[in-house]
Amino acid sequence: MNGAQHIIKTLETAGISTLFGYPGGAIMPVYDALVDSKLNHVLCRHEQGAALAADGYARSTGKLGVCLATSGPGATNLLTGIANAHLDSIPMLAITGQVASPFIGTDAFQEVDILGMALPVVKHSFQVRAANELPWMLKEAMQIAMSGRPGPVLIDVPKDIQLAEIPSLVGFPTADYSLPTAGPGTIEEANLLIKQAKRPLLYSGGGVMLGGAVNALRKYAQQSGIPSVSTLKGIGNHLPDDPYYLGMLGMHGTKAANLAVQQCDLLICIGARFDDRVTGKLDSFAAKAKIIHLDIDAAEFGKLKIPDVIIHGELNYSLSQLTNPAAIGNWQQYCTTLKHQHAFTYPSNPPSIYAPQLINRLSQLATEKTIISCDVGQHQMWVAQHYQFTHPRHHLSSSGLGTMGYGLPAAIGAQFANPDAQVINISGDGSFMMNIQELATIIRYQLPIKIIIIDNQRLGMVRQWQTLFFTERYSEVDLSDNPDFVKVAQAFGLTAQCITQAEDVESALQTLLKATTPFLLHVCINPKDNVWPLVPPGVPNDEMLECTKNELL
Repeated sequence: MNGAQHIIKTLETAGISTLFGYPGGAIMPVYDALVDSKLNHVLCRHEQGAALAADGYARSTGKLGVCLATSGPGATNLLTGIANAHLDSIPMLAITGQVASPFIGTDAFQEVDILGMALPVVKHSFQVRAANELPWMLKEAMQIAMSGRPGPVLIDVPKDIQLAEIPSLVGFPTADYSLPTAGPGTIEEANLLIKQAKRPLLYSGGGVMLGGAVNALRKYAQQSGIPSVSTLKGIGNHLPDDPYYLGMLGMHGTKAANLAVQQCDLLICIGARFDDRVTGKLDSFAAKAKIIHLDIDAAEFGKLKIPDVIIHGELNYSLSQLTNPAAIGNWQQYCTTLKHQHAFTYPSNPPSIYAPQLINRLSQLATEKTIISCDVGQHQMWVAQHYQFTHPRHHLSSSGLGTMGYGLPAAIGAQFANPDAQVINISGDGSFMMNIQELATIIRYQLPIKIIIIDNQRLGMVRQWQTLFFTERYSEVDLSDNPDFVKVAQAFGLTAQCITQAEDVESALQTLLKATTPFLLHVCINPKDNVWPLVPPGVPNDEMLECTKNELL
C-alpha cells in the first residue's frame, strides 16, 4: 500500500471511527484512500471547525480526536483548534498534507512551515521525511497524544510520501508510556498534613476527568467529608447535590467557594494548575493554607504556587492512598452555611429574559446526560455558574484558550461521538458568528443539535470590563447590526424561534428539548446584564464585586 492508504489503515486498526476535515491538493491522496475506507469522514466547512469538532469528540469521550487538512492555509486554519486542545490537554491527532519533499523550502504553492508554527501549541510534532518513517511516526503520534497528560500531536506528511510505497517494517522505536506512581514517602507526608488540618479543602481541575479519576475523587470526598471546589474544567467532578461541594472558584466563581479557599488551612489540589483566573492575586490565594499538589505532569509542580507536598502520579492510585482528616465538623458546618447563604437567587418577575435563570431552568428540564457545549463570553460563565452538571464530560468549554466559535463545532464532534445523547450548544451572538458556517455541517448530517444564542447585541464580557474598569469608554463592542439569526438558521435549513419576553422562556425551552431535528432558539436579553460575582484583576478572591438588587429590577 502507499503512504495515504497506510495512514487510513493505521487509523482503522487503532479503533478510530470518525475524523473531521477538509480536502485540498496536498492531502488529496489521503482523501482518495478514504473512498475505500470504513472510516466516517465528516466534512466541516472550515478547517478550524474540523479541529474544534475533533476536540469536542475527544473531550466528550476521552477518545482520540482526529482532524485532517491540506498544506498552507488548510494547516494554518487548524492551529487555533490545536492550541485550544493543547491548553486544555485534549488528545488530538492533526494530520496535515505538505508539498512534495523536493519542494519543501522553496516557497512552493501552499507551502508553510506548519511544523515550526505549531511547535508551541502541540505536545509533539512530526514531519515525515522518508516513507519508512511513516508507520512508526503514526503509532508514536497516537500514543503520545493519549498518554500521561493528553494533548494534540501534529504529523505533517509530504504529498510524495503519501504516494510512496510503504515498506513492511518488523519494528520501530517505542517510548515508555507507563504512568508514574507516587512513592510511599510523599503519601505519608500528605496524610500527616491531612490529619493535622482543621479546615481542609479539595480543589480539583480538568486533570481528574483526563485521568479517569472522577469516581475516585467522589469516593474520597465522601469518605473524608472534606469540602470541595472546582475549576471551570473541573465542573462535574462532584455531583451538584453534594452538601460539601461549593461550586466553581476564581474570577467568576461562587462566593462560597472563594471565601472557603481564603479560609482553609490545607488546600489539596487535584489535577489543577493554579491558573490566574482561579487564583486572582497569587500571593493572597489560600494564603493561610499548606498545599498538597497531586498531578500526572511534573511540570505543574511549583510553577505558580510552591506546594508543601508533591504527589506525582496517576490520580486514581494517589487518591486511594489518602487518609481522612480528624474532627472537621465545625469547618463542614461553616462551608455548608456559606453555600446556603450565598446560593444564587433569581428574580420572580424579571423585566426581561434573565440568562442565568433561563440556563438554570434548562438544567432542570434537560436530562442528566445532556451534553452542553459552550462558546466563550458571559454566557459561558453563566452556564458554569447556573447549570447543574453531573459529569465533567457533559460540559464542553474552552477553558485555557478561551476560543470564541468553539461551541458549535465542538457540539458537532460531541454529537458524532455520542449519537444517542442530547447535545446543546449555548452561544453568544459574538461567538456564534465565528463559526456560523458549521450550520451547514449540522444540516448535511442531520444532527439533532440544539442551539441557544444568548443575544445581547454586544461583545458582552468585553463590554462588562469596559463598564467596570475603563470608565464606560466603549470600544468596538456594539453588535447591534447582527443578522436576523432566525432567518439565517432557516436559510441553512434549521427550525428556529426567537423570544424576547421572560414569559416565553418556559414554552420555548420545552419546544427546543422536544425537537427531533436541528433547532435554534434565539434569546434576546438586556445588553447591560453582567456576570456576578466578579473578582477584579489584581485583588484577592474574597474581594468580589457583586450584583446590586437594582440591576435586576
